[in-house]
Amino acid sequence: MIQILSLLLLCTGTAADLLLCNLIPGNLKQIDAGAGQVYGVNDTDYIFRLVDQSWTLLSGQLIHVSVGAAGVWGVTNSNTVFKYQDNSWVSVNGALKQIDAGGNKYVAGVNSQNSVYCLNQDQVVSLATTLTYTSIDGSLKYYSCGLYGCWGVNGNNEVFYRYGVQPTACSGTKWENIKGSLAMVEVGADGSVYGVSPQGDVYKRDEVSEMNPVGTQWIKLNVCGKYRHVSYDMGILWLIALNGDIYKCQVSCPC
Repeated sequence: MIQILSLLLLCTGTAADLLLCNLIPGNLKQIDAGAGQVYGVNDTDYIFRLVDQSWTLLSGQLIHVSVGAAGVWGVTNSNTVFKYQDNSWVSVNGALKQIDAGGNKYVAGVNSQNSVYCLNQDQVVSLATTLTYTSIDGSLKYYSCGLYGCWGVNGNNEVFYRYGVQPTACSGTKWENIKGSLAMVEVGADGSVYGVSPQGDVYKRDEVSEMNPVGTQWIKLNVCGKYRHVSYDMGILWLIALNGDIYKCQVSCPC
């Protein structure tokens, strides 16, 4: 168990646009926050969960882990899909390289050929290990869902929003190409959208709402350094630097 000790990371900028972050012990390649929980995996695929401000090592190995309304899911380096059930990892059918559990009890992800799939709510809550996936048209390398729908990026780092996604109809209805270039994108439970550019800069999608789920523009956040992964939940932005350092940033009061 790794105890977290805070070190304040300060970046130049005005008080109005400065994002204050704490560097915390540990080293991860990917992190995911949702439903008040935080999970991550390191470069050797070991899995960690944040418990009482400490990183606790879990059994097993994954290349990608996700936590949200749909529970905790992950995928291995052989693209095997697992869900965390009764404090243990249960293997289910399917082959994905990236998975997301942030939808309203529906799961989505992409496979090694960048094909996009999802699991409707009835499949997610089922205790069965053989599940029925729904195929989604298009090609993405990363796909993430939240309150107002799903976002993804393709092999050319183009950004897309998926309309019409519902817990019982996770495939949605159509794509919209959103101006911008991101290497990965993550959607918070409240609909917030954050991403990392191919250059390692961190962005937030401005003015995302139920009436305008695609928002208006990308806002570059004033944080020091370059990053490879981002996740957001309950007013906290989690960042993974290129060297694996972990930063916890206070974005807003989760009141």
